[in-house]
Amino acid sequence: MTTPTTTTASSAQSGAAPGEQRNALGQNAHAHGRDPFVPVQTRSERPSSTNPADFADVTGREAEWKYSPVAKLHDLISGELAPANERIDDPGVEGVTISRVSRDDARIGTAGIPEDKASANAFASFGEALVIEVSGEDDKVALIDRSGFGNTPAAAHTIVDIKPHAQALLVLRHTGPAALAENVEFLVGEGARVTVVSLQEWEDGARHLSSHFAAIERDAYLKHVVVSLGGDIVRLNSSAHLNAPGADGELFGLYFADAGQHLEQQVFMDHNAPKTRSRVNYKGALQGEGARSVWIGDVLIRANADGTDSYEQNRNLVLSDGARADSVPNLEIETGNIEGAGHASATGRFDDEHLFYLMSRGIAEAEARRMVAHGFLNEIVQEIGNDELAERLNAIIEQELYQSTGRLLGAS
Repeated sequence: MTTPTTTTASSAQSGAAPGEQRNALGQNAHAHGRDPFVPVQTRSERPSSTNPADFADVTGREAEWKYSPVAKLHDLISGELAPANERIDDPGVEGVTISRVSRDDARIGTAGIPEDKASANAFASFGEALVIEVSGEDDKVALIDRSGFGNTPAAAHTIVDIKPHAQALLVLRHTGPAALAENVEFLVGEGARVTVVSLQEWEDGARHLSSHFAAIERDAYLKHVVVSLGGDIVRLNSSAHLNAPGADGELFGLYFADAGQHLEQQVFMDHNAPKTRSRVNYKGALQGEGARSVWIGDVLIRANADGTDSYEQNRNLVLSDGARADSVPNLEIETGNIEGAGHASATGRFDDEHLFYLMSRGIAEAEARRMVAHGFLNEIVQEIGNDELAERLNAIIEQELYQSTGRLLGAS
């Protein structure tokens, strides 16, 4: 059965074998006899291809683009992209190695195939792929800084190869200017237990379109955390494919949109085997004129995914007039033999009663606003499970809130 949804976004990794391409109508390359004018109805039918020419020109009316400021992104979506010349800082952690590989590396494209024109453009345009290999059953923490992208439109491809039974906390931090379209693949080997944090601390004006694909194998666990704070336009779409019994995926997200900033995430959790589990929890705060966030969450429980346990939710806190949050949860269930599945979404304004209560006890309005927003977002920070990183993120969030609230109220 399928629950009613408000969006017909879909996905393709799903009905096709790894590396198999679908055309812009969602058909496998060998399919015949389908009416070419039948629109995509489900997430699993969404077209995929590594060739940007297989996707129609983006107008902004498409389901996957209708919330995005496409007029500001055309050079990344369909323009010429140079291979990214990023700077990578090796964390010097045993069990974490960094290298470059050519485009013919067998791992490229195994976790997922692009499902939109920008992702395909990045796939067709990158030079060498960055490879981060994680191995060893001992706990380890690795912070990898990515910077130096510059303002020239560029393409990148990253493979995070997590070996069987590996354990680690991996942080990918993005700083500086950027006009970047990229794909990131996570290959999570059998029995591995890994947390990955993608931290967007871009400079003002940066534009970042990123598609993350995770393939999670038997009895493996991936916690994937997206933290988007900097940049002008950041669109980071994450998909996790639970491909074997016992696979467990958790997708978390934290975002704070300031005046004029657009932060977007389209999330896909694909249950493609029995006895799999997933949780999705994204929380965002918005403050300032033109602040915008978009969250679309798709969960697909396939006919072969008996015993699935899944839940997704999104919460948004609007702190001022002029800000807008779009939230669309979708759930498709193709088997009735599941442990449980559900979704929830809520967007609310700052509670004036809470503000009045704090101010009545001598707390200034700006500080009261910061306290409420910080408390709201802290749940996701704590999910990372590392005190040092949590302290650093809380300091960054506090600084963002301090600057934003000061601009809103005309005082710090």
